[in-house]
Amino acid sequence: MAKIWLSVNPLTRFSNGFFAPFRAGKFLISRPRLYPYIIIPLIINVLVFSLTVYLGFNFFNDTVVELIPRGDAWYWAALSYFLWTCAVLLTAVLVFFLFSIVGNLIAAPFNDILSEKTEAVLRGTGSDDPWSWRGFVHDVRRTVGDELKKLGIFIAAMGVILLLNLIPLAGSVLYAVLSLLLTLFFLALEYTGFVFSRKRLGFAVQRQYLLSRKALMGGFSVGVLVLLTIPLLQFFCIPVAVVAATRLYCAEDPEITAGDVL
Repeated sequence: MAKIWLSVNPLTRFSNGFFAPFRAGKFLISRPRLYPYIIIPLIINVLVFSLTVYLGFNFFNDTVVELIPRGDAWYWAALSYFLWTCAVLLTAVLVFFLFSIVGNLIAAPFNDILSEKTEAVLRGTGSDDPWSWRGFVHDVRRTVGDELKKLGIFIAAMGVILLLNLIPLAGSVLYAVLSLLLTLFFLALEYTGFVFSRKRLGFAVQRQYLLSRKALMGGFSVGVLVLLTIPLLQFFCIPVAVVAATRLYCAEDPEITAGDVL
């Protein structure tokens, strides 16, 4: 299986990664036994998204709109329209990232189970350990702890990159490029993390895995980013991305046939 992903050219690997989330959606539809592990994350996503949209709408109306200058002259009207447009986009971006971060954090324990069950389906085996509340609580502590660490790293890195805006002209361009690359890396880190965490593989191993598959993981992250921007589909994006990342990882296992993951 490794040859399917690693021996082809970078463009093909990028394409395989990009379409992995979409293939994962088809995989989920045809695997009813995985439905129970999607329902709770889906409900969480709907509730978190509804709450973030509500808070974002109130923040825009109660705070942002009041800060936009007004005047009777045409240039005040033009400035007001420009700032209003920028405020709408900024609020939308804040809602988008708040939904992604909070949704992933709350749903992390269930996503970990979904990743485990997906791998079990691919291998044609059952779970290694029977379910128990004690094991679930342990997994919750582990996955939430991992999520908080990744979130802290992302915020710290984004804060450092933000300082580039202090550099005239070139700083803004560098910030836009690096923040996009950081976001793509974080998406790959986030969704492959459930496999590595469950197998007790450290960050160094995961980082090496991602960097040795730049085209494949870059395509995967772009595919996830596209799903997150499509209305309604973002509700399903997190579980689909978890399944897609698990399938990409398992695709390199020689014990799993190509038809199970392609």
